[in-house]
This record gives sequence, structure tokens and C-alpha cells, in this order.
Amino acid sequence: MADDRRLEVLRAIVEDFVTTREPVGSKSLVERHALGVSPATIRNDMAVLEEQGYIAQPHTSAGRIPTDKGYRMFVDRLSEVRPMTPPERRAIRAFLDGAVGLDDVVDRTVRLLSQITRQTAVVQYPSLSRATVRHVDLVPLPPERVLLVLIVSTGRVEQRLVDAPGHDGGTLEELRNRVNGAVVGRRLDLAATSVRAVLDHPPYAGTDGAAATAVAVVGALADLLAEEREDRIVVAGTSHLVRRGTEFPGELSSVLEALEEQVVLLRLMHDMAEEHPDIAVRIGRETAHESLAQTAVVTSGYGSGDVIARLGVLGPTRMDYPTTIAAVRAVARYASRALEQ
Repeated sequence: MADDRRLEVLRAIVEDFVTTREPVGSKSLVERHALGVSPATIRNDMAVLEEQGYIAQPHTSAGRIPTDKGYRMFVDRLSEVRPMTPPERRAIRAFLDGAVGLDDVVDRTVRLLSQITRQTAVVQYPSLSRATVRHVDLVPLPPERVLLVLIVSTGRVEQRLVDAPGHDGGTLEELRNRVNGAVVGRRLDLAATSVRAVLDHPPYAGTDGAAATAVAVVGALADLLAEEREDRIVVAGTSHLVRRGTEFPGELSSVLEALEEQVVLLRLMHDMAEEHPDIAVRIGRETAHESLAQTAVVTSGYGSGDVIARLGVLGPTRMDYPTTIAAVRAVARYASRALEQ
């Protein structure tokens, strides 16, 4: 009974602190929450919670604020997450359903997630470790250039201009057929190797214009295939961190640097994926990186089949966790649907 009551007191402290940004005292708890006990009992419960490390007193005469341990207990004991309203769900679906291609899905997702949560949103590009080449096209452009178009099984489309001296329509058509024969249906890492074999056969083993064009196109395509395998993330809404800079005493610059150093976030998102494929929450020092010790990160997996990645938000530990978790989960679900289409 006492433990259950203290959990309710902790929940009330977290909710009030998130709302007001002010330390919470026993008097305000009595006034705002129907806890069903006397103020003296609440003070005793707060003393126990403080002794156990769930809350802390920032100033001598102030109320209490949650610690990272307190937030963790709050999140772990969440009995319900605020569902998105039907209008919110319709707005998310309409915004993402209009996306065309992988890049557009990622761009819309990161902007939408930041707008909904008013936090910094982070979206990882889907892992292409299992993706395959769908098609390669070569479009002649005057005077002596070729537009190389790579289409991947995930729907991603990449283009690159290649200098191709001495090409003509017939040789370009033959090169296109040979390149597609070497890479279509293959995983990207295998395709990067197999496409180079095109140069080992006539007429591309010589030094004429057709050979020069083939060398340029094959080299550019191999580079493009290698780039497509790199892990990347997209970030939106860093202005939300700046506006709440007072919640990162002396740490905001290091948080922004961590956002720029994508390897930090990629490693964190990978660890969170192993922790839980659906919703995962890291609070404070649970992020295992000093620059993010004042932050909380909520992520969820999204995608299906060959398209597997994570998205989420990063903000101060004083976060509205139930609402944020609901938003991340909903956006992940609709982003997955958009990719499938």
C-alpha cells in the first residue's frame, strides 16, 4: 500500500514538474491531486522517495524535482499512453501518404515528428544492408555527359552526372544492358563488386570512346553503391533545444555537437534497437554518452522487409513522456505504411 501510494506521489511530482518547470512541494500536491492522504503523509512519502534517489531538492527551501532514476521509474510504470486523437492520426496519415520515394518519406517524417512533439527529431535512413538494385538507367546529355540513375529496391532513387566523351546512342544502350545484367537483383555490396567486371570484357577493355565512357560510368556507379550502404540520420528541430537551453546548464553546446557527430546517435539508436525493437527510452546517463547526459531519447523502429531503421526525439529529461511516446509510436507506424506503398 505504501509503495503504491509513493508511486502515485512520484507520478504527481513528475507530471507537475513537467507542466510547471518549478520544484514541487507537498502543499501543491495536496491542492492539485486527489491522493487521499494527509499533507503530513505526503511529506513522509517525499522524504522516502528522496532517500531512495527518485526525487531531489535543488534548493534548501524549494520543493522537489524528479531525478533520472525517478523519470525511469515513472516511464517503466506508465499504465497508459495518451492516444493520438482521430484528427491527429488523419493529419499524420495525410502528410506522409503524399510522400514520393524514400528521401521524401524521411524528410516529411523528421519534420512532422519535430512539429508534433516540439522536440528535436531524429530519423535514421533505413538500413540498406539487404536492399538490392532494381534498375540502372543511362540518359545521354549534350555535349558529352551521361545522367546515371540508380533505383534501389527500397524505392530510393539517386542520380549522378558523368563525363562520357565519345559515347553514342548504340554504345550507351549496350552499356546500359550490360550494367543492368551485372547488378539488378544483387545486394548493394555485391553489386559494387560485380559491376566492375563489366570492364573486363570487350569492347570496354580498350582505350576508345566506348571504353572511356564505360570506365567513367562503372566507377561512378560503384561509388554510388558504396555511398548507399552508409548509415545516415536526418535531424530537424534543433531550435527547440536552443529555446530550452536553460535546461542544459553548460551542456547545450555539447548536445548540439553530438547531433552533428552522427556516429554518436547512430550507435545510441543501434543500442536502443537491440534493447527493444518497438519503443525504447533512454534517460540521462543511460544514453552512455557524456554529451547527452542531460537529455532523454525516445525511439521506435519503423519499416518492413528490406527497410529497417529507427526514428525518435531528443530533448531534456523534463519531457512529457506519455505524449512523446504516443507521437513517436504513431509516426513510426505511418512512416512504415508510407514506405510500403
